[in-house]
Amino acid sequence: MWRSLCLLPVALALLAMSSCSDGGSGGGGAFTAARSDIERETSPEVPRADGTELQAGNAAFAFDLYHELSAEPGNLFLSPHSISTALAMTYAGARGETATEMAATLHFTLPQDRLHAALNALDLELEKRPKVRLTDEAKGEPPELTVANATWGDREYRFLDEYLDLLARNYGAGLQLLDFRGDPDGSREVINSWVEEQTKDRIKDLLPPDAIDPDTRLVLTNAIYFKASWETPFSESQTKPGPFHLLDGTETQVDVMHEGVNAGYARAGDLQAVELSYVGREIGMLIIVPDEGTFAEAEASLDAASFAALAGGLSAAHVTLALPKFQFEWEKSLVDPLRALGMVSPFEGADFSGMDGTGNLVISDVLHKSFIAVDEKGTEAAAATAVIMRETAAPIEVVELTIDRPFIFAIRDRPTGAILFLGRYTGPQ
Repeated sequence: MWRSLCLLPVALALLAMSSCSDGGSGGGGAFTAARSDIERETSPEVPRADGTELQAGNAAFAFDLYHELSAEPGNLFLSPHSISTALAMTYAGARGETATEMAATLHFTLPQDRLHAALNALDLELEKRPKVRLTDEAKGEPPELTVANATWGDREYRFLDEYLDLLARNYGAGLQLLDFRGDPDGSREVINSWVEEQTKDRIKDLLPPDAIDPDTRLVLTNAIYFKASWETPFSESQTKPGPFHLLDGTETQVDVMHEGVNAGYARAGDLQAVELSYVGREIGMLIIVPDEGTFAEAEASLDAASFAALAGGLSAAHVTLALPKFQFEWEKSLVDPLRALGMVSPFEGADFSGMDGTGNLVISDVLHKSFIAVDEKGTEAAAATAVIMRETAAPIEVVELTIDRPFIFAIRDRPTGAILFLGRYTGPQ
């Protein structure tokens, strides 16, 4: 039976000091708040140019990271928006070469103050999606989309007021105090429970055993929840087994959905693209289907500029669509890909003195875990990131598109251009 639709990118950044200190008493299962007196800025004055520059950088990072991860065979799915947000909260405390490397890797080109304000404006804009006005023809409820941030600090450790103020002003994140030293596993359970609540139990046990130890000092969390159905649902009675051609030249059988839909469509060289709308039409899934035998070349050439050109070149069409139902999970440590992209010092000899006034904070791991399911009624997806540190009009064309081969897909917010999810489907596994 089809379940409630939800897209859940969750980003977490965990930070800890590289040197140990005396442990405290237990009690990680409960916490008190040490929130900054600064309230979140709910009407940030951000020039349009800053928003455009932020989104261009986020998209560039999304495809940089995608290409680093795509070297391994099989399906792939990540949330660039989640990862960028988690690392941005971490970047807020970076200084010196650490800040330079993070900015270059993440394509953060705005000064720190303008960057965080622009990210705040972007998240506030995304929160407007549930308020979309539906047309009389629209079926279903408006989409749900919520954004939540929280930070979790060691109750015996002192963080700079300026850093806490920045998080509060731009991310709405207060500091929840936990006993990382005396009860690391209890603290882990508290954070996991928060993640589960924010994601309606779609992400469980994000932090595995031993993810938090007595050296942990700070955990930054970001969660996004999205629930939507297709603007034009597929008829379940039309779903039937069909062939799917794998990259190695063999063929397998998958369940294929069939429907005639009004959608954005483009043919560009050796690939086709179709964008399916969710109810409200402000968020869509853009599916990129290279011609048989050209997937590797098409994937290698895809970047932020070509993606934007493809999305901008969509034109209205009536598409007789055959799309596989698919579902898979994916997880990966992002340390090596981020190092390959130039983010080296944050993992060794880092300078996160903007958090605590010392040079004792260093990232030890960046974990990402995701889930995607597409069926006749819509899309369900979940993603989680843990950055662990020691001490994220009318149709004019008729098209027939049978997606019987590997494809790339992105779930994007159309008004802002934010890439919420990015992945590829190469076949059942």
